[in-house]
Amino acid sequence: MRHWQSFRWAIYLVGLFFIPCAGAMAQEQAQTNLPRTRLGAGLYQIDAQVAQTAEQRAMGLMFRKEMPQHEGMLFVFEQAAPQCFWMKNTLLPLTAAFIADDGTIVNLADMKPQTTESHCSIKPVRYVLEMHQGWFAKRGLKAGFKLSGGVFERRN
Repeated sequence: MRHWQSFRWAIYLVGLFFIPCAGAMAQEQAQTNLPRTRLGAGLYQIDAQVAQTAEQRAMGLMFRKEMPQHEGMLFVFEQAAPQCFWMKNTLLPLTAAFIADDGTIVNLADMKPQTTESHCSIKPVRYVLEMHQGWFAKRGLKAGFKLSGGVFERRN
């Protein structure tokens, strides 16, 4: 009987060690299977993953090592509020477009990988679109430009 109790204790200790390790490994998995929506930016099309829940928004594009140039991630919040983003555990340099309900870009922020510097909207917004850094600039898209499609069409 004493041997069985020692065995159970050893199994318990092994579980205490491996469960946190497995959790840490799961957290380092890039989020790539979110629902998608198509957005338009003039002549350009964007294939955006949609992060709608608090968990999806918190993970964002963390741990992504690559992403096609025409893809991004659209963060959808329940209501308009000042939104701030940082790049902890995010490997790709990104530009965040803070977007009003009607699809109008309010402001843009270039963000450096793996930093905790905050980048915020200049007024309350419900949407933030992250794309490769420079994507908007290369296409001449600035604050005031109106995106189309996806959630923006449904809100009008």
